Amino acid sequence: MAGNFKVVADNRRARFDYEIGETFEAGLVLTGTEVKSLRTGKASIGESYANIDKAGELYLVNANIPEYVQANRFNHHPKRSRKLLLKSREISRLAKGLEREGMTIVPLKIYFNERGRAKIELALGRGKKLHDKRQSEKQRDWNREKGRLLRDKG
Repeated sequence: MAGNFKVVADNRRARFDYEIGETFEAGLVLTGTEVKSLRTGKASIGESYANIDKAGELYLVNANIPEYVQANRFNHHPKRSRKLLLKSREISRLAKGLEREGMTIVPLKIYFNERGRAKIELALGRGKKLHDKRQSEKQRDWNREKGRLLRDKG
């Protein structure tokens, strides 16, 4: 995903809680007030996930896009399910990943691309156990310490 785009919501815990596998870029079906609210940059996808329904369509569940203040009575529901746009081949790839044990479709970030379209980056993730989380935390701390040592040395 090269190019200049504005990240609106970032799921920073996703890489800590899940082993991230294959990533996908999907479009979002949004209402006008949702787009305006996203542009203010207050959305949150920390506790959200994507799900495939019986008709084979992909939906983003539990993402919080707050109401747009100036929209008054024409506003949207902040936590409604939003349809995601992906090619059917990619949706079937995600469905196969869900059938395997412990895989989840995790949203990584919502952003606006060069053309001003709202996009979401999804990934197939396997939930980490507690000891895996500890291991990745140790690794991160060691990398930070190693950087400090190398910086101080040279």
